[in-house]
Amino acid sequence: MRGLKLTERFKSTQVHALSSSSSETNGGNSSKASVAAATKPHNYLKRNKTMLPSWSKTKSRTTNNNSTSSLANLALLRLPSTDTIEPSIEPHLKPINLVETLSELYHRMECCTQSNKALMCAEQYSLLRGLGDQKILRRCLRTACQNAEDVLSKVVLSAWLRFERRDDELVGVCSMDCAGYVVECPKKNLEHGFSPCSVNDHCQCQKEPNQETCTDSVCLPDEESDVLFCVGSEEISCVRCRIAALSDPFNAMLYGGFAESKTNKIDFSGNGICPKGMRAVEFYSRTKRLDLFCPMTVLELLSFANRFCCVEMRSACDAHLASIVVNVEDALVLIEYGLEERATLLVGACLQVLLRELPNSLYNPKVAKIFCSFEAKERLANVGCASFLLYYFLSQVAMEESMVSKTTMMLLERMGECAAERWQKALAFHQLGCVLLERNEYKEAQHCFEAAVEEGHVYSLAGVARTKYKQGQPYSAYKLISSLIFEYKPAGWMYQERALYNMGKEKSFDLDVATELDPSLSFPYKYRALAKVEEKKIKEGIIELDRFIGFKLSPDCLELRAWLYVALEDYDSAMRDIRALLTIEPNYITSHGKIKGEYLLQLLNRGVQQKCQADCWMQLYQQWSCVDDIGSLAIIHQMLENEPGKSVLEFRQSLLLLRLNCQKAAMRSLRLARNHSSSMQERLVYEGWILYDTGYRKEALARADISIAKHRSFEAFFLKAYVLADTTLDPESSSYVIQLLKEALKCPSDGLRKGQALNNLGSIYVDCGKLELAKECYKNALAIRHTRAHQGVARIYHQKNQRKAAYDEMTKLIEKAESNASAYEKRSEYCDREMAKADLDVVTQLDPLRTYPYRYRAAVMMDEQKETEAVEELTKAIKFKPDLQMLHLRAAFYESMGDLSSALQDCQAALCLDPNHAGTLDVYRRIQRLNF
Repeated sequence: MRGLKLTERFKSTQVHALSSSSSETNGGNSSKASVAAATKPHNYLKRNKTMLPSWSKTKSRTTNNNSTSSLANLALLRLPSTDTIEPSIEPHLKPINLVETLSELYHRMECCTQSNKALMCAEQYSLLRGLGDQKILRRCLRTACQNAEDVLSKVVLSAWLRFERRDDELVGVCSMDCAGYVVECPKKNLEHGFSPCSVNDHCQCQKEPNQETCTDSVCLPDEESDVLFCVGSEEISCVRCRIAALSDPFNAMLYGGFAESKTNKIDFSGNGICPKGMRAVEFYSRTKRLDLFCPMTVLELLSFANRFCCVEMRSACDAHLASIVVNVEDALVLIEYGLEERATLLVGACLQVLLRELPNSLYNPKVAKIFCSFEAKERLANVGCASFLLYYFLSQVAMEESMVSKTTMMLLERMGECAAERWQKALAFHQLGCVLLERNEYKEAQHCFEAAVEEGHVYSLAGVARTKYKQGQPYSAYKLISSLIFEYKPAGWMYQERALYNMGKEKSFDLDVATELDPSLSFPYKYRALAKVEEKKIKEGIIELDRFIGFKLSPDCLELRAWLYVALEDYDSAMRDIRALLTIEPNYITSHGKIKGEYLLQLLNRGVQQKCQADCWMQLYQQWSCVDDIGSLAIIHQMLENEPGKSVLEFRQSLLLLRLNCQKAAMRSLRLARNHSSSMQERLVYEGWILYDTGYRKEALARADISIAKHRSFEAFFLKAYVLADTTLDPESSSYVIQLLKEALKCPSDGLRKGQALNNLGSIYVDCGKLELAKECYKNALAIRHTRAHQGVARIYHQKNQRKAAYDEMTKLIEKAESNASAYEKRSEYCDREMAKADLDVVTQLDPLRTYPYRYRAAVMMDEQKETEAVEELTKAIKFKPDLQMLHLRAAFYESMGDLSSALQDCQAALCLDPNHAGTLDVYRRIQRLNF
């Protein structure tokens, strides 16, 4: 491993500190020793305690000697260098022209039959996965669930939706519990055919009586037995016509030209059924009931039904066995019988249990054995239970758990074998290539990427180039990406990839172009930061990373910035970044040094002054008031370290993560808050927020109402008011929300939350025209340091036509806030066009992912009759962020310019993101009328 040392003072001591009496002392081996030591921290510290340089014992930041040795050991790790970092190949479909691809998909979805809709929704999911919007992805899966026809598809999609919500992390929720909606009900999933219900229709399965009600006494039909079936030494009395009705073979035997038709005693030994089983057959022939038998007897009946073509009995046994599969242990036993007897419903029920227990079930070797091998897939296929959807889901779960495991690789291989359409094959080959690349199997990875390219996935050429580079062919890799840039419209990832194979100024040029085309790429910022470090300009390197972290909270950039702070011995800042990183990814392992994030935190913790919980609360107020969201995350992480499982803090954490657009991490924190809640009323509030954030508004309101009925709390009233306010409010509804917020403010809570409630209350007062009441709310919010209330005060000034005062009020917020891109954006509304453009240019510089500035500039250009420039302004942003609002606006621009085909394409792409967006639907329908 190559890289700069953390500080020059380690030059003379590093080799001695890392070497042992028998090790070599060359640079490469020293570095390897460092990494090995870092992966076994406790042994390393014990073994090397006496080897630390003497000066480190006098430079301690605390009085604890262990802190000195720990930080010295940490400092012995070298920083990464510009030669050792590289971006990962993204493991999802990445079309060259996403808008065109989404448009074409939407057109196909409009025209397709319902039987093809579920698979097309899966294709939509695969295309949109790279955008990282969890709400859009869940909507794709819900729509797929609604349009699934066969049992396997229903089982897979329902389990997938459950996994996306990570319901497995909710304490007290069984994997086979019905979530309350028809399209996700485990029982309904085992019914073949399309569901007539919508995605939000509630399931009544808990209220439905069991069709097979067990009773102690059974009323049997009054029929005399007229034939004996002898099994071994036992005779079972049967009704001839009833047994004959079980199947055509029995009918032929008992009423045809066979000897058995003329005798009243039939020797049935040697037919694979025991006396108990034959009695069960006789009982079923008269009652059509199976609920009085144990599972083993029903399995015997299933085998009997298969052997003698008893279709009705076979289906009844299959359905009955499917209904009793409730846990993994049952599933693992019964699936073997199901596969042997080709009982499709039973196998589907077993798969449902295993899939709904993901990701945990994937660590069970018996479960892996059912899915992973080619032979296992063929066994499932024999009963119609191996599909692309199944292996697509399994592969995504496995990749999230580990990109390098053998299980992941095998599941992707099975996924490729099940792929039928081009996009399916492209996805399977591309993802397998990514996994093989991570496993350092470069030749095999190259073949997979090339196969994906043959299926039309151009982005896989980046994988081909990378594998060539890894195999010592940098020039070939460079030529490949250069030809790509020449052939297609350039994208940020193309220049980023070519930069890896370039040198000097050309490398820097490519990375600058990559950032210009796609500012959401983190690698160029990391490279430029390390380039500054190599020039002994660590602080400038930190500033470069600040630019990216300021608008996108990326764990890899937080980690790198933390290492740079360690190099400057600024351990407080390093700890802040590591705490923020661990909030986003609790199990993070550093890409540099391969150290667990938690252990790195322990090392850094010994070099800073410890804070009690009261000090943390004070600092949290300070960070919150200056709108320092990363600093606030770090403080809450420390507070949770002091008080593990404190639900109130985990809830605050989720709010911050949502503000920072970390949806997955926010939902994880919210689930933890729900799991750790100290009372039922508190738990109901957190469940309400989970339901609201996953699109179930009515259910969220119901949770709030139940919580209020149990105990009047700030959070319950606030939840109800927030959910109700998230619509267009009429005067009556506004008055009700105002009353709810007033009730919330009467309940105990801390200043952070009351400040938010006052801010929301002020906003509704402004909407109702009650400006003085609004002003009072904002004044009270500012008094408890809710800095964002400046924005509300500015809005009041604007309502009174005092634009200068509104502008000045927003300037106060800009001066106080650490994260102030949104404040600049809001201030632009209170000044003239030139000043507004200047403010919005600053917004784009601070946060290039905010879309309003692009839309504003484009609208100004349209007003100035600069149509081409206006479209180009939007196109520039759409290339790296295909935002719904920007696509809608560009469609309207194209429509006004008479370019109806381009307008139609943008509308279709936008509707792929949100099929119910009213503005886009209006434009789309107008264009369709004009076309026809």
